[in-house]
Amino acid sequence: MEIDPLPNGSGSVGTTIPEAAATTTAATAALKTTPSSKLSQLTESLKLEHQLLRVPFEHYKKTIRANHRAVEKEVSSVISSVADVADCNEPSKEDAVLNLTSLVSRLQGLKRKLEEGSRTENLQAQRCRARLDHLESVDAENLSEWNNVRLKRILVDYMLRMSYYDTAMKLAESSNIQDLVDIDVFQEAKKVIDALRNQEVGPALAWCVDNKSRLKKSKLRLQEFIELVRAENHMRAILYARRHLAPWGATHLKELQRVMATLAFRSNTGCAKYKVLFEPKQWDFLVDQFKQEFCRLYGMTLEPLLNIYLQAGLSALKTPYCYEDDCTKEDPLSQDSFRKLALPLPYSKQHHSKLVCYITKELMDTENPPQVLPNGYVYSTKALKEMAEKNNGTITCPRTGLVCNYSELVKAYIS
Repeated sequence: MEIDPLPNGSGSVGTTIPEAAATTTAATAALKTTPSSKLSQLTESLKLEHQLLRVPFEHYKKTIRANHRAVEKEVSSVISSVADVADCNEPSKEDAVLNLTSLVSRLQGLKRKLEEGSRTENLQAQRCRARLDHLESVDAENLSEWNNVRLKRILVDYMLRMSYYDTAMKLAESSNIQDLVDIDVFQEAKKVIDALRNQEVGPALAWCVDNKSRLKKSKLRLQEFIELVRAENHMRAILYARRHLAPWGATHLKELQRVMATLAFRSNTGCAKYKVLFEPKQWDFLVDQFKQEFCRLYGMTLEPLLNIYLQAGLSALKTPYCYEDDCTKEDPLSQDSFRKLALPLPYSKQHHSKLVCYITKELMDTENPPQVLPNGYVYSTKALKEMAEKNNGTITCPRTGLVCNYSELVKAYIS
């Protein structure tokens, strides 16, 4: 399911997860013996894992509700059949056997549905448990490994949103993180999106009913009406409007009036007000609305997690210098793709300039002061000393190839 970048944020949360909160608290408490810097880093990491727990929890609730509705419907049907049999006055032996056989068959079907529903619920519960265990497992000793798993989770999330399903599944399988990613949830959404792109509203309407979604079914119905008008099937369009659109008249009167006018203007109209209703991009709008509602339903961020994490880092690096022609190629913002991602971000507030060594990528300060080569290029003392020790006191500039002695270097001072 390709989800285009949208403003950062997650959907409205109507349900809390007490066990998840308790797990986060327990994990944080277990880190009290770690150094303060590690403790702070781990605590902040756990705060970012809301989506990891919310998605399987919402999916679990949805499964329980669906199973409950199915069982209630089947039980009601069985009870009704039993009542009908009981009301029969002196049925024949053959009728009695037939009725009992039918009831046994129904009860066996109900048993199968209960067993299947129980298996599905157990799988969902195991997934929730696996994610809680994953959060509890983090500590200072395995932080690098834990962050590596998180990076893979973020990459799988991005691939699923961009419709790279096969690649996402292979990465999840090779990394053994199937329980930590939401492949099945995105595949469910993919069916609806593919149907909308094929100009079919049936799966989307069924999804709205199943999830009691706030996605406006009126939009789907209006688009279906437009397609009937486009096919010049006017009588069917009128009957369709009486059946499906009339109930929306009290709340969407102006919109309905505008759509009904297409019966007179037709699909080849030159009037911009009605021509836009026949444009293919109307289906794209429906797809975008579904994606947003899907993310809200499961408590997902509207934008891919990868974009959010990258923007968090770029916000600390973005300065006016990054957009100048002589910006160093080692700066991520020298690349057009990162510049586009950082476009809506504010500039980082830098009180003091920081010098970073070209060779070691370490900060140059009073403990590791900068030194100037005869050609004017500046590198850290640590890097130049290591180079001189390996080359009998000779220094070679990595950018120009200039060769000089260590004694020719001049110490630079930062004011």
